[in-house]
Amino acid sequence: MAKTDLDQQMVSYILKHTQLPVKGVQNTIELLNEDCTIPFISRYRKERTGNLDEVQIGAIVQYKEQFETLEKRKKTVIKAVEEQDALTAELRQKFETAEDITQLEDLYLPFKKSKKTKAEVARKQGLEPLAKIIMAQRSDNIEFTASKYLNKEIANEGQALEGARNIIAEWINERTDIRNQIRTQLSRFAIIYTKVIASKKEEEKAQKYRDYFDWSEPLNKCPSHRLLAILRAESEKFIRVKIELDDERLLDRIENRIITSTNECASQIKLALADGYKRLLFPSLSNELLKTAKEKADDDAINVFSNNLRQLLLGAPLGEKRILAIDPGFKSGCKIVCLDAQGNLVHNETIYPNAPQNDISGAIKKLSSLVNAYKIDAIAIGNGTASRETEQLVKKVIFNNPVEVFVVSEAGASIYSASKIARDEFPNYDVTVRGAVSIGRRLADPLAELVKIDPKSIGVGQYQHDVDQTKLKNSLDVAVESCVNSIGVNINTASVPLLSYVSGIGPKLAKNIVNYRKEKGAFKSRKAIMDVPRLGGKAFEQGAAFLRIKDAENPLDDSAVHPESYSIVKQMAKDKKTKIPSLIGNKSLLMELELQKYCTANVGLPTLEDIRSELEKPGLDRREKAKVFTFDQNIKSITDLHEGQLLPGIVNNITNFGCFVDIGIKESGLIHVSNLSDAFVKDVNEHVHLHQQVIVKVLQVDVPRKRIQLKLHK
Repeated sequence: MAKTDLDQQMVSYILKHTQLPVKGVQNTIELLNEDCTIPFISRYRKERTGNLDEVQIGAIVQYKEQFETLEKRKKTVIKAVEEQDALTAELRQKFETAEDITQLEDLYLPFKKSKKTKAEVARKQGLEPLAKIIMAQRSDNIEFTASKYLNKEIANEGQALEGARNIIAEWINERTDIRNQIRTQLSRFAIIYTKVIASKKEEEKAQKYRDYFDWSEPLNKCPSHRLLAILRAESEKFIRVKIELDDERLLDRIENRIITSTNECASQIKLALADGYKRLLFPSLSNELLKTAKEKADDDAINVFSNNLRQLLLGAPLGEKRILAIDPGFKSGCKIVCLDAQGNLVHNETIYPNAPQNDISGAIKKLSSLVNAYKIDAIAIGNGTASRETEQLVKKVIFNNPVEVFVVSEAGASIYSASKIARDEFPNYDVTVRGAVSIGRRLADPLAELVKIDPKSIGVGQYQHDVDQTKLKNSLDVAVESCVNSIGVNINTASVPLLSYVSGIGPKLAKNIVNYRKEKGAFKSRKAIMDVPRLGGKAFEQGAAFLRIKDAENPLDDSAVHPESYSIVKQMAKDKKTKIPSLIGNKSLLMELELQKYCTANVGLPTLEDIRSELEKPGLDRREKAKVFTFDQNIKSITDLHEGQLLPGIVNNITNFGCFVDIGIKESGLIHVSNLSDAFVKDVNEHVHLHQQVIVKVLQVDVPRKRIQLKLHK
């Protein structure tokens, strides 16, 4: 097939699934084929895409990949059938025009025969002609007809008819119309049943699945989180799962489709159909249905995880402040680190204010001394073991100057502290010091620190270990890339992991940038980025506008204005008889600009509007600033809770069925979707967001199961 025809087919395929403008899809595909990234395309090629956003471009990427996978499979199938000398022009046409993998695999099914199937054995016994006679439904004495096919392997008419029925069952199994009819019925009426494995019923680990010890519901009504829970319970061998359907009605419909007579052949076909349905069709198609349902549940869970990760990464930073970070503990003490405004480690030691040492006075003295010595602006306390006790201690300390105290999520800190990234950053310190540094840096800039940790370890997903891991990784990488590029990166302070997510850079160039920075010193201009080894024109085009340089000679180097548009800004300033620095931040002057005047063949109003908006507040960090929060000091464990209490909390995870809230104890409480509002809740994210500070009402406390039910208090 010619490349232009294939390209047009790809565009048609994407349009069918997205309903996006034709020109926008065509041009986006061209840009993707030129190795342009989603952030770059959505931000700096709006004229070519028709102003498509990241989500729309992401959809084009998704369906482009699906189409390419389908085309690759078509080639494999066509080659396989060709090698069997069974490829006709008509069959090739059917393969090439198949619209999805399911349709293609149905067409390929007759050519995937195993030599050991019952039908294949019957063929070798010479029974295919008898099967054809039965299917023709013209014989009134099928026993007599069958007697003509007896041989040394077929001893009697019953064996001959059984073999013929095996062949007919396979033919029925291979009929696309019948498979699609069953698929339709399954998708509409299939019931999922679960049953506990008796020997596992009393096991402690099984109790979290006890809701599914005896459960059934229509599969198409089963929400994604419940299906994933059921499938996890099955994989852990606590329950059995099966799919059922009203077989009798369905078989009647299929019989009406293929049986046209009332003679003896009809009864043989009925037997073959019942056998083929039970042995071939239903197992195959019910598994296919469950697989499809699992894939959809995966997509839902991955989408939840990606949204949560995005919110977490764009969490409120404290900014460039001097921070004292504490990784709290009991017996092993509280590890303290002091960080300068750039996040560099300047001091570390350990205090022992909690049991069993209880050196409270020594700890208070040390904290006061360190805060004064390093001019600390804020204290970050990890929210793990001994967090509440340590927070109460810190709040007893009287400092010379005001110091804000924050409790910071430790999720994933231990993963980071033991990672190669942490060892490379702090080769001379142990994991406890690295963990404390991570806690402090998270307060300063969540995005810059959390990109160093595998997103699956951050604890903001649902069933992240049960979903398709390749899909999950790709989705999370896109989410991280989107966040990093939406904020921009200071090239002179960014770590290798952070730089790796910048559009067009990647891990190797990120390492080259950091090595160049160490050797040559800080970058003074964006133009100097081109001197980095192996960083060519394409990488510069894709990444330069997302890399920021503070205090550069050209103030545009610390903005989201792309270097390719510097000449436009220069002309704008000239037209206003001023210099670029005087134009920046001057809203009244910027609003006087007639943007149409600067339109060219490649630059239109969308880009010019972006440039003007950026010049108003160049390099603006759109994230909120971190706010101090305090838990109820009387609540130290789940046993301190009772129904009706109103408590402050922080949303720490969002799922399709509600959100979890940290109320300052080991167990997070659940606000079920029904308790987020008195009205119907379609989307949890419309009511809460990650790290939102909320007031919750305690509805129910189940101490043995460590479950807390909450309601969002308005």
